[in-house]
Amino acid sequence: MTLRAIQAIRMVSQDGESLARFYSAIGFAVEAAQDIPVEDLARLDLEGHGLRWTMRLGDQRVEIDQYEQSGAAYPANADSAAPCFQHFAMVTTQIDKDWQRVLDAGAVPISDKGPVRLPASSGGVTAVKFRDPDGHPIELLQFPDPADHGWDGDGTLGIDHSAISTDDLAETLRFFEDHGLCCSGGSHNRGPEQDALDGLTGADAQVRSLAPGNTTPHLELLAYTRSLQSQPYGGAVNDVASTRIVWESSGAARLLRDPSGHWHELLGGRLKA
Repeated sequence: MTLRAIQAIRMVSQDGESLARFYSAIGFAVEAAQDIPVEDLARLDLEGHGLRWTMRLGDQRVEIDQYEQSGAAYPANADSAAPCFQHFAMVTTQIDKDWQRVLDAGAVPISDKGPVRLPASSGGVTAVKFRDPDGHPIELLQFPDPADHGWDGDGTLGIDHSAISTDDLAETLRFFEDHGLCCSGGSHNRGPEQDALDGLTGADAQVRSLAPGNTTPHLELLAYTRSLQSQPYGGAVNDVASTRIVWESSGAARLLRDPSGHWHELLGGRLKA
């Protein structure tokens, strides 16, 4: 089974309509809710019906799923090193403006000092993290030169990657490489800037970038020192913290869980536009 491209990021919500309004306010183009296909619910082994909101930012796609068979809310005590942590990063050329916009829309800050410029050893980007009203973590990311990373234009441009916490970096890295991804770089992120970004004390993370054939968005693995001492994420597929990456892949459609417990939905081909 080869993972060819990230087609979408699917978030779980208990109030999809309200969450969709939040994302509309921060720059996403949001489509009207549609019934979740029966075959999708069957793949998730969920009963009843569900609604899905499709949202777009540039060329990338994020979806909100709300199920009749509802799971747990986002854990109130989960921080940036928690096993359930998974975010997506929005690329912008106007991070201060976008940061104010997400705060005005009701975002809850994770970063305790607003946007922070990371040292060159951590990528040299300017970044800030926050939570949406449901608790999902999100990042705003501004590159020194967006063109160097394949981005063109001004404003809020699209989604660069999804990052997931791992309790076993070597095993999780091997898992994704066995499924066709290539490790395209990495860094060791620590120091006062990382503490400020993550809202932690003593943040210390090994980061590995994994690229599918279609490299944007890509996947990042986050191995915090504390995460390496924890257990894999164990949430049910309908829990709010159980964000899924939707992949274009070889083989039949299926649901997959990686060694760190995060959910992935594999499709035989591309999502419909």
